[in-house]
Amino acid sequence: MVISSLADSVVRGVESVGDTVSEAFFEPVIRLGVTGLARSGKTVFITSLVANLLDRGRMPGLVAQQEGRINAVYLQPQPDDTVPRFDYENHLAALTGPQPHWPDSTRAVSELRLSFKARPSGLLSGLQGPRTVHLDIVDYPGEWLLDLALLDKTYEAWSAETLERITARPQAATFLTQANAADPADTHDEPTAQALAKAFAEYLNAARDAGFYDCTPGRFLLPGDLAGSPVLTFAPLPVDGPAPRRSLHREMARRFEAYKSQVVKPFFRDHFARIDRQVVLVDALGAIHKGPQAVEDMRRAMADILSAFRPGRNAWLSRLLLGKRVERILFAATKADHLHHQQHQRLTHIMEALIRDARDRASFAGADTTALSMASLRATTEEMRLHDGVELPCVRGTLMDGKQAAFYPGELPDDPLKLLGAARNGAEGWLDAEYGFMSFAPAKLTLRPGDGPPHIRLDRAAQFLIGDRL
Repeated sequence: MVISSLADSVVRGVESVGDTVSEAFFEPVIRLGVTGLARSGKTVFITSLVANLLDRGRMPGLVAQQEGRINAVYLQPQPDDTVPRFDYENHLAALTGPQPHWPDSTRAVSELRLSFKARPSGLLSGLQGPRTVHLDIVDYPGEWLLDLALLDKTYEAWSAETLERITARPQAATFLTQANAADPADTHDEPTAQALAKAFAEYLNAARDAGFYDCTPGRFLLPGDLAGSPVLTFAPLPVDGPAPRRSLHREMARRFEAYKSQVVKPFFRDHFARIDRQVVLVDALGAIHKGPQAVEDMRRAMADILSAFRPGRNAWLSRLLLGKRVERILFAATKADHLHHQQHQRLTHIMEALIRDARDRASFAGADTTALSMASLRATTEEMRLHDGVELPCVRGTLMDGKQAAFYPGELPDDPLKLLGAARNGAEGWLDAEYGFMSFAPAKLTLRPGDGPPHIRLDRAAQFLIGDRL
């Protein structure tokens, strides 16, 4: 086992050095990770980003496009043969077809390669012809990213933390009844283990639907081909003392360790550790609508997510010897088209406040971070409507049932601490305001040649993430 592990590490190290030398001297590669928690719009973001990079008529904020230095952009086969390809064509058809609809959400890791033929800027522009820059977009569920925090925990510590955190949540009542009725010292019984794991998975799904973001282990929510396997058949138990041989406690602890070694570590090694630019998508409006507890839970999740990154700058030698670091991290509040543009800056300030602690840690380590409000695909138009003698800034769009509606979501505060203070203090609801949220369907589109789908600030996001490398 040790020899095999060492040999595998050496082979991977040699491959990494070869890839790094190739990138440094021939065709640079940017590996962009795209993640976020449930319903944050990862699939739509990637689809619209790729479409707008292929047809750049709506990308004035991308400096290389503005300066006319991009000669061509095209899709290529991805370099990782064992990773599913991001289904760009079918997702784009879903968004832009005669009956547009939102595509299916992220269920596993997928990848797509986009290649640029671009002329360099500055002094090199007159000395060097166009060069090829590859953009490898890696899509993965945010729930899997939260799993990285499990690597430093024992089963006993994880159980104690989890049970304490969920005790007051109504979604956990059924599972807690079963967990408290089980005796961890009893001989392991597979039907009991399966019943506990099933109840725990049902709790995680219900908690996510209720607006909680600390729903780990992530594969319980997105099991894929691991569904029903022993590596997903464990749950937290009120354990105390040593684990007797053949006991339920011992078997649960063994499976927890197997989950870390066989699920979490391969994801970190094969995908996450190779990323050098990252975007974290956040459905901040959805959390605000659900109330202060959801906002505070999201703030904690953002800190946990950033704690998984290795932020810093990728100097050539450090990349060669130590592996990649995440150079730039963008925190994007999605669905800005659900607000009138007058409130976009307030949403951005709320986003900045939500990730303040996490962002300061990343900036201190040398990574560039920023926050913005954006919409990957604009589904609404803006209008002012008179109500009780006051003009309200509204958005109009098509609801999921096909009906047209104008909507005023409420006014976000100038000071984001009015929201975050109530959230940190455990308030049950907002004291002086209610914030609404409405689900809109994609609008029917008629795109001119050379134009990608309409968006809000997607070009600014692209400039921050990849603009310096084009």
